[in-house]
Amino acid sequence: MAEIPDELIKLERSAEEERAKLAGLKDKEEYEAQRVRWRDAGAAFQAAVTEYAAREDVTMSRYQLEQAVKRAVRHAGEDPAK
Repeated sequence: MAEIPDELIKLERSAEEERAKLAGLKDKEEYEAQRVRWRDAGAAFQAAVTEYAAREDVTMSRYQLEQAVKRAVRHAGEDPAK
């Protein structure tokens, strides 16, 4: 498998951390504000994956790249909700 750029790992990890912060939020305004932060972090990750996958030296499809990054973050053994 091709090497996954650290920047993509960081962006996905950031999105997962923002998602995890939703847990336990009871105040509707706080929840919505956090949801926006999660959405923005996810959008930044998606944009970076799209940009990276479009490079001529990248042999993986955009989908394959996204899944490889998500697997790498998931299998790192870190749970952002903890």
